[in-house]
Amino acid sequence: MTRPFFRLLPRLLTASLVFLAALPATAGVAIEHWTTAAGARVQFVASRGLPMLDIQVDFAAGSMFDPADKSGLAALTRALLDLGAGARDETAIAEELADIGAQLGGGADTDRASVSLRTLSAPDKQAVGIDILRSVLAQPLFDASILEREKERTIAGLKEAMTRPDSIAGKAFWAALYPDHPYGRQATPESVTTLSRDDLVAFHARHYTAANASITLVGDLSRAQAEQIAEQISASLPPGAAVPLPAAPAVGVGSFTAIAHPATQAHIYLGLPAIERGHPDFFPLLVGNYTLGGGGFVSRLMKEVRDKRGYAYSVYSYFAPLKQAGPFQIGLQTKRSQAGEAIKVTREVLERFLAEGPSEEELAAAKANLTGSFPLRLDSNRKILDNVATIGFYGLPLDYLDRYRERVDAVTTAEVKAAFARHVQPKALRIVTVAAD
Repeated sequence: MTRPFFRLLPRLLTASLVFLAALPATAGVAIEHWTTAAGARVQFVASRGLPMLDIQVDFAAGSMFDPADKSGLAALTRALLDLGAGARDETAIAEELADIGAQLGGGADTDRASVSLRTLSAPDKQAVGIDILRSVLAQPLFDASILEREKERTIAGLKEAMTRPDSIAGKAFWAALYPDHPYGRQATPESVTTLSRDDLVAFHARHYTAANASITLVGDLSRAQAEQIAEQISASLPPGAAVPLPAAPAVGVGSFTAIAHPATQAHIYLGLPAIERGHPDFFPLLVGNYTLGGGGFVSRLMKEVRDKRGYAYSVYSYFAPLKQAGPFQIGLQTKRSQAGEAIKVTREVLERFLAEGPSEEELAAAKANLTGSFPLRLDSNRKILDNVATIGFYGLPLDYLDRYRERVDAVTTAEVKAAFARHVQPKALRIVTVAAD
């Protein structure tokens, strides 16, 4: 009976050592920061546990920078970056990455466009991966035939989305929140049809520059090696200049938008522009929202709307901070005939929470959940990369991750009530329904 155990002992010891080596990543993340000679901001975290290197390069090149008459340009530009660059066509890029066991990733969202590379840290593998990354960032081909293919694919996706009530509601919600701001613009089949190769080339030249870039490296590197790689990447880019932001969105007045649809379930969104990244009210809002609608089955919205009345299988709320004031949103689905009552109850729960704030028991439970689950956000290099890239792009404090639990624990009920009062005004709520009677 003892022999199998002794055979397993070396593996158990190895597993224990790996676990212990991973503990510092959950206890704290040492972020080093500097600026390259070309003007790119750099964040670096050394992680020697695995022979891997993760790099992400972020640009202020999300959909908020789409020209008013060219919605979809940022996303399409990003989509074509790794479909041919420099001397490589899309097949050559895919084959070379496969040969070295590397992966390119990334995408475009509201604020930023990103390109990421995961590669082995062995010098021969790493060099090829970085050369491909530099080429993709600085020398995209924007091949005309591939552009037409991707436009057709995008248009087909947009048309399909226009048949789904959840997608219709989401687009209408953002348009209602930001009627006079780029956040509210939506790509359409018509806007994508008009996009030309010249549009992509001009957008790339304007936004994919060193001054507009944030480079994040996590992995098996020394500081000197990280500096060398960051310089190589930023030197490949034109210097450029930081892209100015549009005027901040106004909270404005409340509105109600009802969209007809034959679906059996009504889709309902309520919200308003609320908070930008780095705002000092973020932690009180985060902690308070756990009690309101972010805590799953223990949240007030779930208890009142789902458990007591059976109006919805799921109801939630969250804050989504962006470069400029991102949304506060409540969402649910219910029977068409119950939509009015569901909205009424949802508003009552929100207004009662604004008046009372969380109880001391609710506050303690929210803090315990948020701090207890936080290490899971840093239990891999990929997750560390995501978090540190966000810190770098949005200019958050370098000790943001180290102080996260401390700042959550410091929140008081009075701070929750005051923060919600500043950012969530019931009279300013935009309400969007699709398929409600």
